[in-house]
Amino acid sequence: MSDFNKFKFCIAPMMDWTDRHCRVFHRLMTRRTRLYTEMLTTGAILHGDRARLLGFDACEHPVALQLGGSDPRDLATSAKIGEDFGYDEINLNVGCPSDRVKDGRFGACLMAEPALVAAGVEAMKRAVGIPVTVKCRIGIDDQDPETALDEFARSVVAAGADALIVHARKAWLDGLSPKENRDIPPLDYHRVYRLKAAMPQVPVIINGGIASLAEAKAHLEHVDGVMLGRAAYQEPWRLLSVDSELFGEPAPHAAMKDVFAAMIPYIERELARGTRLHSIVRHFVGAFHGVPGARAFRRHLAEYGVKPGAGVNVLRDAIALVEERAKTPIAA
Repeated sequence: MSDFNKFKFCIAPMMDWTDRHCRVFHRLMTRRTRLYTEMLTTGAILHGDRARLLGFDACEHPVALQLGGSDPRDLATSAKIGEDFGYDEINLNVGCPSDRVKDGRFGACLMAEPALVAAGVEAMKRAVGIPVTVKCRIGIDDQDPETALDEFARSVVAAGADALIVHARKAWLDGLSPKENRDIPPLDYHRVYRLKAAMPQVPVIINGGIASLAEAKAHLEHVDGVMLGRAAYQEPWRLLSVDSELFGEPAPHAAMKDVFAAMIPYIERELARGTRLHSIVRHFVGAFHGVPGARAFRRHLAEYGVKPGAGVNVLRDAIALVEERAKTPIAA
């Protein structure tokens, strides 16, 4: 079974957010965090522009590819393609509640079909030598999480899943929008704790509504890992504390301005390849939360970062608007 410690702290896969530029930015704040791609469907991987969809910077390791799909053969082929691209893990999405996902028979609706998910996991395990993991909810619609989650977990672990990432909410596919499904169903962390107690041999990572490293530490008393979502994206400065707080190691960079200094060469390379500045700097808006000048920083990026031909000096000028004193990384 997988090394439990490798899943200790992760950043959730988030559509339209955790693209390759975002992941490079996050990696410059923490060496030890496990990063995840946005969900990619098997159809996109099999028939789309793989270099564009799957390409990533070597600095991102360890980084996992999240797949959406249900056909075991397509999942196996896509997983192998991901492994050949250099990903460190294949993660199957059984948690996304969007209508598009539901109509395509992937995402959270698959919690009603544990045997099909298990067949997909088994096929991927035969195809690749890297860990295969599953991200799910505690249940969907009228399912009883006490029985449904255990049945689902036993099924996919028996098929070879190396770890389970559990969003500690139900998904209501009938009646709630995807946005509402992120907030309205109540969190039930203790249900995830009970799953871990019932499956001590399996790494269990908890996800959903976790807003700080202090909360992450509390969860780690009960489970093997914590996956941070929106808090990691909207308040990325929190990541400066991860390596020291959770792993007893120094951060790659002490302060956010140091992170941006290290980010500049990457941005220059991307601009030379034709990437627009805005597609990179849009991930930076929460970088200086609570620091004098943060609002001016955001405003400058919003006004000038979108202009055709915008260059790295836009970011340099925005950073110069922020007060020199570095924000002290905090865990709360």
